Amino acid sequence: MKNDMNPSHLDVAAFAKAQVRLEGDTPLAQFERLVEDCAGELSGNVTWAAQGATEPKVGGKDEVWLHVEAHAHVPLTCQRCLTPVPIALEIAQDFRFVADEETAIAEDDESEEDLLVLTDALDLMALIEDELLMALPLVPMHQACLSDQAPLSKEEEAILSQEKPNPFAVLAVLKTRPS
Repeated sequence: MKNDMNPSHLDVAAFAKAQVRLEGDTPLAQFERLVEDCAGELSGNVTWAAQGATEPKVGGKDEVWLHVEAHAHVPLTCQRCLTPVPIALEIAQDFRFVADEETAIAEDDESEEDLLVLTDALDLMALIEDELLMALPLVPMHQACLSDQAPLSKEEEAILSQEKPNPFAVLAVLKTRPS
């Protein structure tokens, strides 16, 4: 049974049937795809937990469920001032496992939970990383940078201070010419 509880090769059916809970703190640096989106110095952990469960299904096998939670603080680049901004990521997601991809596609529209194909070697860490990646904000910004009253960066000030030619200046010249 111990081999069934390896988060990198989780036997989902055995995990759910045993109704066990796995939890841990994994260094942020071990989530390589997530790290690619980070800026600045990486520190801290991803704190995660996974709970397996089965639910009886009328006229069939028990349904296999997995509830996953995780949270982390990641440094992203503020899209306004271009400096690192710490972002808190929180996930809490339910997954129901089905026999095959066709079943997952057929039932996906009616399900509130995410559907995955049942496997005896689920990479729980990759699943958690996928969910954290989906939780990333599209446009990370400091709270102060979200405000209309936010101070301008040096680059923004330089752009705004450049004098721009008046597009109607040519028309003014034409208007003053004798015909």
